Amino acid sequence: MFTLPEYHAPDFSLEKFKNAPDARWEEVGIDGVAPENFHSTSMYPEYFKIGGEWKLPKQSRMDSSVVLEDDGTLKVIENRNLKKGDKVILGRTENGEEGIYLHTAGFENPEETQKDQFVFRQGRSRETSYARDYDRLFELLNYEKEHGNILWVMGPAFAFDADARRAMEAMIDHGYVDGLMAGNALVTHDLEGAMFHTALGQDIYTQKSYVNGHYNHLDVLNRVRKSGSIPQFIEDYKIDNGIIYSCVKNQVPFVLTGSIRDDGPLPEVIGNAYDGQNAMIKMTEKATTVICLATMLHTIATGNMTPSYTVTKDQKVRPVFLYTVDADEFVVNKLLDRGSLSATTIVTNVQDFIMLTVRGLGIL
Repeated sequence: MFTLPEYHAPDFSLEKFKNAPDARWEEVGIDGVAPENFHSTSMYPEYFKIGGEWKLPKQSRMDSSVVLEDDGTLKVIENRNLKKGDKVILGRTENGEEGIYLHTAGFENPEETQKDQFVFRQGRSRETSYARDYDRLFELLNYEKEHGNILWVMGPAFAFDADARRAMEAMIDHGYVDGLMAGNALVTHDLEGAMFHTALGQDIYTQKSYVNGHYNHLDVLNRVRKSGSIPQFIEDYKIDNGIIYSCVKNQVPFVLTGSIRDDGPLPEVIGNAYDGQNAMIKMTEKATTVICLATMLHTIATGNMTPSYTVTKDQKVRPVFLYTVDADEFVVNKLLDRGSLSATTIVTNVQDFIMLTVRGLGIL
């Protein structure tokens, strides 16, 4: 049975916290420009002493400023979104000296701390055993299905394999997907698979290439643009399978962000990078588990947006779990410094990963 790791808040009765000054702040003078010496956030819980009380922002993300609202609450805002008059917290130390405390060990269990100074395989590679990781993932997904919000970040590799598409359909249909973030390619080739049973002109099961098959995804793009939207295309052409079809059918929200190299793109793709980032941030703010699959740029971007914690409606602090799955060791190890309790990395191809997952959950 899965249980959330218990959060251990700092002991604010200690003298160093009681004697610490209130955090200083300064008003923004120019939209999008933070005051000098602004405090920049991390992925970890950070407390700020306001009016003699240590306060934790409910939502956070890396590399942003902390704004003191008129009601005394704290809000983490990207510097580009700061407005004139916002009260921005100042300070570059994080141990209480300036009314700021960074708490990195809130979810750690002291009894499980590794005491041996020499251990093999501290990194993650193709040789790592992942059996326990999968078992924990199955338990986590079943818990989050009832209590959390599961966000999937997907590269186009899913659309190139018939079984992977079918497995992801099952995940969506059984309630294990609360949001999807991807680029133009995933959805384009997923819809190509639905319409032509190909991806880039190759059959998604036999891998057979078809004459002029490279036109298939371009024809799909053109037809979706003619329909005006992905849902309308699905209706117009009687699409009845695939990842994005299941999202539309089950009303699962998705955010598609663009790239300079995109064909088309699809009507829903957000072309402005900062508008896309804002849309992604809204999804990560809701997420309690994030699973990033075979997409280096989206994985790194999402990891930078996702805090290691969130505050629930009943004011409890809980971890946000991050999984990264990729065949490239560099990609998955990029985010290992997030902390062992909030990040799990698996080196494998995503087709094998999703098939193991659906079978472990018993839904396919």
